Amino acid sequence: MTTLTPGDAATTNGLSDGHLALQQRARDFVERVLRPLELTAEAAGGRLPDQTVEQIKREAIMARLQGGRVPTELGGQGWSMLEWFLVNEQFGRVTNGLHWHVPGVYNVWVEASREQVQRYVVPALRGEGGDAYAVTEAEAGSDPSGIATTAVATDAGWRINGEKWFVTSGDVARVLIVVANVIDGPDRLPTLFLVEPDAKGVEFVEDPLYTHNYPHGHPTIRFTDVEVGPEAVVGGVGNGDELQRRWFTEERLGIATHGLGAMWRLLDETTEWVLHRTQGGQRIMDYQGISFPLADSATDATAGRLLALHVCEMVDAGADPKLIHAKASMAKLFVSEAAGRCADRAVQAFGGRGYLRSNVAERFNRELRVDRIWEGTSEIQRLIISRALERRGVEATIH
Repeated sequence: MTTLTPGDAATTNGLSDGHLALQQRARDFVERVLRPLELTAEAAGGRLPDQTVEQIKREAIMARLQGGRVPTELGGQGWSMLEWFLVNEQFGRVTNGLHWHVPGVYNVWVEASREQVQRYVVPALRGEGGDAYAVTEAEAGSDPSGIATTAVATDAGWRINGEKWFVTSGDVARVLIVVANVIDGPDRLPTLFLVEPDAKGVEFVEDPLYTHNYPHGHPTIRFTDVEVGPEAVVGGVGNGDELQRRWFTEERLGIATHGLGAMWRLLDETTEWVLHRTQGGQRIMDYQGISFPLADSATDATAGRLLALHVCEMVDAGADPKLIHAKASMAKLFVSEAAGRCADRAVQAFGGRGYLRSNVAERFNRELRVDRIWEGTSEIQRLIISRALERRGVEATIH
């Protein structure tokens, strides 16, 4: 964790020297290690050779970028949310999801037992196999209240039945975090269970292809009478909703943060292009049809960044988690929509070159589309925000 002292001078945009050093360390890693692999990954459908993946993991660990918000005693960095933002914004500057190879785990492990942490978290942060979060179902997407997967108590623990869709990284994970409803008489208690992919009754039904080329798949996984012990429960029976809220909040803020990094990269490369490309004897930057859309995207990026940083500040200050939840939805909604517009404008500015898969704008134009869908669609984010207006009031919601 970056340690700041009263003597640290505030510098660029209110960031301390320590913050700027961390940001630069992440940027150096992205520029030196990840960006040179973008086209290789694109040509391979997102999948890199095992030795290349291992090299990325080693470089990330050497750069002290693994396990950002995980405590240092568990092999993470113990970052504040602001520090996590500064690193993940840099990760967002690279296409093909290459930052997924940086060792990390989901934040629901904060409620895990010591034994669970030692078994799964510590090795994951050494690059020895990560986790995957299995929540979405055929009839339960943005609204997890529709989850049909069940867990019934047995003499030995629990029996899990259900099917999960879009389990990101489920094809490579060492452990699956499965959201299921514990059946207790008339009650259905949302609970998180740890299930290893090779357990009896776990079936990988499908691993479909998607618009983007990312390192890992998003398979459909079926659980048929899967037996787990009592030690498989994370955070206690019935605590699933609270843990999921934390997960959704950080994931949504992460989508916003990565989107801001993408907009930064897009604006960098598109501006460089339009300043030197000439048509009709003029730089195309001098045509308002080119320069005004870039101005709009720069404004979007600045506004989105301020919003995301505001949410980070609230997290670090220990603000009301429900209000943070609404603000994270705002950040995801605004940035995911704005980043999509930015990529589309960049493709247009590059013209025919913008339609080449070797062009960063073309890749981001494909990759950013899903950000308006996963971890809650834009429509769900609007619902969360409107409920905050009703329950928290206008002043608290917008200030």
